[in-house]
Amino acid sequence: MLKLWGKMIKNNRIIEQYTAEYAKNDLSKSEMVNLCVEEICREFDIQKPMWFPLNVKDFAKYGRTVFKADNFIEEIEFDSFEVELLDDEIEKKR
Repeated sequence: MLKLWGKMIKNNRIIEQYTAEYAKNDLSKSEMVNLCVEEICREFDIQKPMWFPLNVKDFAKYGRTVFKADNFIEEIEFDSFEVELLDDEIEKKR
């Protein structure tokens, strides 16, 4: 099972948050993360951000990443979109 916490930040405050989870283990971890990000984006009614190498590296290392305006094709009305893994796998890595 994988849980992903998504939050939109504006002026250093969380303006929206949502937790998505994928209960099965039939996909790779990256596929589960992508499905959860898509679900969070649908919930927030925003486009899916582009994953740059820094986002991939941060997520792999810390279990979280921050998407800024550069990660979106359209203009955004918030400062950042953050996703964080809420999974026991983080604790296993430490």
